[in-house]
Amino acid sequence: MSVFRLNHAVLYVRDVTESVAFYRDVLGFDYISGGDSFRGAAFLRAPGSTNDHDLGLFEIGSQAGPSGAGRTTVGLYHLAWEVDSLADLEDLAGKLTRADALVGASDHGTTKSLYGKDPNGLEFEVVWLIPADLLTDDDRAKSASIKPLDLQREIIRFGRDTHGGVGISRSTVDVAPTTSLGSG
Repeated sequence: MSVFRLNHAVLYVRDVTESVAFYRDVLGFDYISGGDSFRGAAFLRAPGSTNDHDLGLFEIGSQAGPSGAGRTTVGLYHLAWEVDSLADLEDLAGKLTRADALVGASDHGTTKSLYGKDPNGLEFEVVWLIPADLLTDDDRAKSASIKPLDLQREIIRFGRDTHGGVGISRSTVDVAPTTSLGSG
């Protein structure tokens, strides 16, 4: 049997209260009941998730230095959170901007992405996937390069409320979990 999905992520943070506020108020995670039963920790769930928790936050204190991952140490580059519509992506672009947390916006051809940093400087991605039935050969060809995201152009093209694809732009109809990692 193989792994088929990421269930949750756990991050070390300087201040758990500040981090909970960010992930709740900016990205929309819910603070789960009893989520603070461990001193200096909190557990959050993405809206609509069936997981016990999607994100664990463990406080290590204000003296903690920045992550050296990718600069001086190996480590995780970022997590990517998926949104259901371009309206959601547009809403998050505004929230990230107001929180001074938006650090980039990219068009990857088959996906449209925002990049942000949390209060600890940890980078994350928020992504909308073009549904398989709306993908064009041009979209697939563009996935070999990264371009700046023109979110308004994508909203005009796909509509604000079009549901995104699942996984790597698979159809959202009759999608069942697989038992392998696949090609994505």
